[in-house]
Amino acid sequence: MSEVPDPEVVELATKIFDLARRGETEALVAYVDAGVPANLTNDRGDSLVMLAAYHGHAGAVRALLERGADADRINDRGQTPLAGAVFKGEEAVIRALLDSGADPAAGTPSAVDTARMFGRTELLELFGAL
Repeated sequence: MSEVPDPEVVELATKIFDLARRGETEALVAYVDAGVPANLTNDRGDSLVMLAAYHGHAGAVRALLERGADADRINDRGQTPLAGAVFKGEEAVIRALLDSGADPAAGTPSAVDTARMFGRTELLELFGAL
């Protein structure tokens, strides 16, 4: 039997995920620095890094990664933050993730697969996949 989540905890988690989506880096990292896990995920397996990456917030991505977030954390659909950033065309986020060691071959579809789908040859070259 699973426990019913505390509504206050759910409300706080929702607020933190929204901070990642909006790229409110200072507020977001204040929560992480106060003890919220850097790899916190929502009910779809999207991490804070995934949400910040997908919405184009390179500063938030870097700050989370500096605090131990996993650059390659795969969500419930098999996607990585790097593949999401490639899909959205977020160059600064792609660089931030690669600088932190993100694997372009991780996930399904991977960042490499996504770059191929969209004909992003410059990214394929960057990923060493040409």
